[in-house]
Amino acid sequence: MSQALIDQARKVMENNDRGTYTVPTHGLYPFQWNWDSALSALGFSHFNMERAWVEVETLMAHQWVDGMVPHIIFHEPDDGYFPGPDVWQTGRVVPTTGITQPAVVGFALRKLYDRAEDKAAARVRLAKLLPKVHAWHQWFYRNRDPNGTGLVAIIHPWESGRDNSVDWDEGLDAVPIEGVAPFTRRDTTHANPDHRPSDEQYKCYIWLVEYFRGLGWDNAKLHDASPFCLVDPGFNGILIRSCDQVADLAEILCDTSIASEAREMAANGRAALESLWNPALGQYTCYNRAAGRLQDTPTIGGLLAAIADVPHGRADALARRIALLGERCGYLVPSHDPADGAFDSLRYWRGPTWLIVNYLIAEGLSRSGQREMAQRILADSLKLIQKSGFAEYYDPMSGEPCGGSSFTWTAAMVIEILKTKRVPA
Repeated sequence: MSQALIDQARKVMENNDRGTYTVPTHGLYPFQWNWDSALSALGFSHFNMERAWVEVETLMAHQWVDGMVPHIIFHEPDDGYFPGPDVWQTGRVVPTTGITQPAVVGFALRKLYDRAEDKAAARVRLAKLLPKVHAWHQWFYRNRDPNGTGLVAIIHPWESGRDNSVDWDEGLDAVPIEGVAPFTRRDTTHANPDHRPSDEQYKCYIWLVEYFRGLGWDNAKLHDASPFCLVDPGFNGILIRSCDQVADLAEILCDTSIASEAREMAANGRAALESLWNPALGQYTCYNRAAGRLQDTPTIGGLLAAIADVPHGRADALARRIALLGERCGYLVPSHDPADGAFDSLRYWRGPTWLIVNYLIAEGLSRSGQREMAQRILADSLKLIQKSGFAEYYDPMSGEPCGGSSFTWTAAMVIEILKTKRVPA
């Protein structure tokens, strides 16, 4: 069964391969997405290491001069997606968006290097990529943490990768939507509208894009100017872990400057992450920087912080929290607590289970000594695949497939889980 699933997953990835980059799925997402690519590289690394490196190299080739790596690269025209380059207007030769996504590249690079058979050749590639990834991390702390708190903020829900999470409801309430140019959504023609963000949320998304565009996409201004400014524990957890991995790789390359700075970034971030601990929920929660308060939204973002190698006491609490969620649903880990009134088992990030987040949470918990819970999460992930195929995400109650089908990063995670033997074959 394991090899059959790996073969099926590989076929999904190959069908979405565009030569130097992958698309998440045909139709719904026809371009290169930032954290999709980095995680997809992990899947490629088990059957085509060259292709894995190229995936990351293509992404990083479109880094902005200031260090930002955009969340979408529009390699080829496709009017099946909105908002396209004509809305973003970022002025790039190859069009990109003007916002970023979770910094998972550093995490992925460490795994690519560890798996490379030819370490000398891998170090040559690393020597070109690592300064770029480090520059991206510097960009985060310079532009999204201007007061030096140790934690970076997102200024658009799409940056989080968890587009319509309940975490963003309060922040979006501060976003005016008057004057938004009329638009026609494309996502609801490719997927069930009941699985997608609402029209009101989309108006907020587009208002922010138009507002930032009016500021010339000047990253030195956007943080303080944005009415939406949230500190996401999961987003920060990924960045912290990637800083750790960049430091490790820099030491391999004997680059003491990058290694030292990356270690300091990670240490400061990990210490600051404690300010997001919510004792009432037994997990981390988001901080609304614009409003100046810690939120009480029980979402997966606070569990994803486990990827940062949190203290063992925190990891133990997160494992207990996930066990509680397991009593409330059929398949771990729901993106929102089923006991909360805002839970929606079918709608994108307001309830459904995602394999990529499952993998990252399990990775963090395992490293922090919570191996039993990590294995349970990954076992549930494979049960979803066997029941419903390689969907974008799944109803955590029934296991029903939701969103797009034949999804690249879902397939990549299946290969990663089975090839690294994280669960019994």
